[in-house]
Amino acid sequence: MTLAFTICSINYLAQARTLGDSLKETNPDYTYVIGLVDKLSVANLPAELMPEYAMLEVDKIGIPDFAAMCDRYDITELNTAVKPFYIDYFFKNNPDVTQLIYFDPDIIIYQPLHKLNQALQQHSLVLTPHTCSPTPDWERPNEIHHLGTGIFNLGFIGLRKDQTAQEFVDWWKERLVYECRIDLCNGLFVDQHWVNFAPVYYDNVLIDRHVGYNVAYWNLHERYFSQDSGGQWRVNDTELLQFFHYSGYNPYRPNDVSKYQTRFTFDPVEIPGQERPDVKPLFDIYRNRLLKNHNDIYQKYPCVYIKPPKVLRYKRVRKVLNTPFTRLISLLETH
Repeated sequence: MTLAFTICSINYLAQARTLGDSLKETNPDYTYVIGLVDKLSVANLPAELMPEYAMLEVDKIGIPDFAAMCDRYDITELNTAVKPFYIDYFFKNNPDVTQLIYFDPDIIIYQPLHKLNQALQQHSLVLTPHTCSPTPDWERPNEIHHLGTGIFNLGFIGLRKDQTAQEFVDWWKERLVYECRIDLCNGLFVDQHWVNFAPVYYDNVLIDRHVGYNVAYWNLHERYFSQDSGGQWRVNDTELLQFFHYSGYNPYRPNDVSKYQTRFTFDPVEIPGQERPDVKPLFDIYRNRLLKNHNDIYQKYPCVYIKPPKVLRYKRVRKVLNTPFTRLISLLETH
């Protein structure tokens, strides 16, 4: 059995539902679970906001000293830090699972993932690099940015249920308990930099360069899109688009490809090469599905586990300075 899952807080449930809808359409044989880093009992969602998909709340998977992780991390860090813990839970509590696939919630699946399932019959891990060819300029992101955020994008990872995958997950868990921070000066970008070691530390890891996998703003310079006579989306006229990762996309700013990039735009511009009319319809599809799935309502829900940014910032400064928390607040508020 193949289990596909995502992780999010309630504010991203529109994305998680959109991902689930696409899996239901293209891979109905998959079991899909939303790992919820939140509490439904606190949110008290009305019936129309309850997804039809199974949700597994994070406090049900037995993360040791989870409260301390909540104190250390912001919402992005926390949602990525729990990833290997969910994988471990699914491996150990679902005897029928033979393959496990994680997708970030802001992904749409466009095809049955037969090639991926075949790869997971032979390999313990499947990873996708951010880019498979050199970036053409110094716009954002370029290779320096990828050095800062990791060679692989962990918005996707596939795992076969075997000893190697379990050893990797155990190692990854240990690293993310304390070191799943956005701290580029210290060589950390949530869960991603750690996985640079995976093909070195572990055998049977596939680095899949399929141009239809994990398509996103970071690899648009090497991937162009068209529809064939049957309406299927193709990449570079050769491969079917498998899944598109809409990282950093805001449906209320529809002309921005992503808040994290400067290379391409949907606005009319005079600079040749920046327009991408070929990819615009794929973003229109995503925007319409997000709005249909109540994105405007979900995004207003705060995550119950996350401290307000000011409190979290105080806690981090306290750790560095080893200053009593109450004294530190007093010092910061007087400046």
